[in-house]
Amino acid sequence: MDERPLVVVHPPSATGGRRVTVDAEPLGTAYEPGDVVDFLSRAGIDPDAVWFDDPTALEWRGGGPDVWTL
Repeated sequence: MDERPLVVVHPPSATGGRRVTVDAEPLGTAYEPGDVVDFLSRAGIDPDAVWFDDPTALEWRGGGPDVWTL
């Protein structure tokens, strides 16, 4: 069984952006979907293999990929 790392896009912050973590390790703050793709790539995860609407690939907290502000 191929176990994927747990990628979490946290709720939007009051100051803007959403924290992104992989297996609880912070990758940075994303301000748009492209930032999430960049973070995944830098973490060694093939972004072409990750669909934003796949709950087994990404856990969106506080709204999906269309929510970036409170």
